[in-house]
Amino acid sequence: MHALILGSGVIGTTIAYYLARAGHQVTVLDRQPGAALETSFANAGEVSPGYSAPWAGPGVPIKAVKWMLMHHSPLVIKPMLDLAMWRWGASMLRNCTAARYQINKSRMVRVAEYSRDCMKALRAQTGIQYDERMQGTLQLFRTQKQLDGVGKDVEILKQFGVPFQILDREGYLEYEPALRLVKDKFVGALRLPGDETGDCFKFTQNLAKLAEGLGVQFRFDTTIQGIQAEGGRITGVRTSAGVLTADHYLVALGSFSGQLLKPLGLALPVYPVKGYSITVPITDPSMAPESTIMDETHKVAVTRLGDRIRVGGTAQLSGFDLALDQNRRSTLEFVVSDLFPRGGDVAKAEFWAGLRPMTPDGTPIIGPTRYPNLHLSTGHGTLGWTMAAGTGRIVADMLDGKAPEIDVADLGLSRYV
Repeated sequence: MHALILGSGVIGTTIAYYLARAGHQVTVLDRQPGAALETSFANAGEVSPGYSAPWAGPGVPIKAVKWMLMHHSPLVIKPMLDLAMWRWGASMLRNCTAARYQINKSRMVRVAEYSRDCMKALRAQTGIQYDERMQGTLQLFRTQKQLDGVGKDVEILKQFGVPFQILDREGYLEYEPALRLVKDKFVGALRLPGDETGDCFKFTQNLAKLAEGLGVQFRFDTTIQGIQAEGGRITGVRTSAGVLTADHYLVALGSFSGQLLKPLGLALPVYPVKGYSITVPITDPSMAPESTIMDETHKVAVTRLGDRIRVGGTAQLSGFDLALDQNRRSTLEFVVSDLFPRGGDVAKAEFWAGLRPMTPDGTPIIGPTRYPNLHLSTGHGTLGWTMAAGTGRIVADMLDGKAPEIDVADLGLSRYV
């Protein structure tokens, strides 16, 4: 089988690797000059199965109003006459119930936990390196109300056998000693020891090299213009290099997947949610994070990646705009300076923004379409890096005619029909 994959982010590249390993011919298309140069380039660095949860949940509409009124707001909505944004928002609000939250989180944890296992196997098989660290995630709470509110998440973690620890101040300082300087700002933490961290860009670049060694052809600097269909099947992809054909087609274009598929009559409930990051050089390793810290109040992650600190956060609804907003930078600088005032040189930080492909229920869209030779893999939101290895294995098994190792019946586009 010859598979044509649209998109060379962490999702598309990982699928390409697994398909090639199964013995298939694979071609990957991307408009960029290399792999992982868009949303996968400078994300927060978390590989966090235990932190996998939908944004839509009980009480979120009220919280959203409070967030937008904060000086360092984790949520920004730019008023626009964008019907897709408002339709997506309305669908998300319908998922803000306790019942839907539990269903959606259980789906996400299932994929993320499987992905963690696939990543372990991938490391063992290839020796791939990407500034990886295996020291867990620490979710920090500034108020007792936040700490008391983790009960719903803990129940689902127990359901799936995800290890966790609820820690007081002295407890979390055992794992993140640099926080001792600011310990009075936090009342406690939820630690997820099974979580990992790593540079998604380095991983994807290195995996692309491994995939090329297996015969995968990456066609960079190639603009995808449209998909051709005839007789109920996909017949080719129109590109700046002409029409390219294959036996099977896989769309992994993140936030841009919906625009490409709309002419085929496929309506994807995926909307771009803009996120920002800064990358700060470490000046004192003993005063920097050991792994990933999540500041629950500001919804900002602070992660150690080699000799750098990656600070990622903010959810901004503003369409496909990628302009860098200095107000968002100030929020990221505030959080890293508030937690690790001696850890890095914020003045030398690199500023970046990317578009997270979000579904209203938080779960990615992985699986077939009504076109028998077209599959989808998009909508991973903030968890593309966390779910990449598992997604790659799932899609490769699907296209290879094998039953995936986990239940995938509720991950497809059909759940929205």
